[in-house]
Amino acid sequence: MPLETLLLFVPACFALNMAFGPNNLLSITLGARHGLRTPLLAATGRLVAFTLMIAIAALGMGAVLTASELAFTVVKIAGAAYLVWLGIKILRAPATVAVDQPEPAGRGLASFMRQEFLVAIGNPKAILIFTAFFPQFVVAGHYWSSFALLGAIFLALELVAIALYAYAGTRLSGVMRHARGLRWINRISGATMIAFGGLLMAARRPAM
Repeated sequence: MPLETLLLFVPACFALNMAFGPNNLLSITLGARHGLRTPLLAATGRLVAFTLMIAIAALGMGAVLTASELAFTVVKIAGAAYLVWLGIKILRAPATVAVDQPEPAGRGLASFMRQEFLVAIGNPKAILIFTAFFPQFVVAGHYWSSFALLGAIFLALELVAIALYAYAGTRLSGVMRHARGLRWINRISGATMIAFGGLLMAARRPAM
């Protein structure tokens, strides 16, 4: 995979990983209630769900990159539009966190892993990331290896995001109702995704 492709993918991907959503909210909440170790272990459920979704997306998207230039352009526009849409939505979202929400059913680590899995697997935004965002960076002549590399990078960056949100929960447990830090996260993540949406619109199809 060309270095310039990775240099574009990594920061764009990390902006998606850091976007404030239900799974990252769960990491913050668990961090505030149980410390750093519990949300990191519980996130195994999220990573398993994303791994399954990446595999399914890879199996279904092969024909797209081997199709015409028009098909690639349509997918590229869809991916860029998704980034811009999500960025605007995050910028407009209220930065509120409810720390008094009910605990998941059960008290063991397994229940937290299960909740992470169910929240992730049912998130339509994640499905769009793997089916509309990933193909912009896949090298058609090395489809499987490049998709696997992108998936591995995504999962590694997701783990970093999990750790950051969980750590924020441990540090912000006393002021989470105000969520001023989350407001800045929303602004930075939203603006970054909009910017990379524009960059994706200018991206060219990888050489066969």
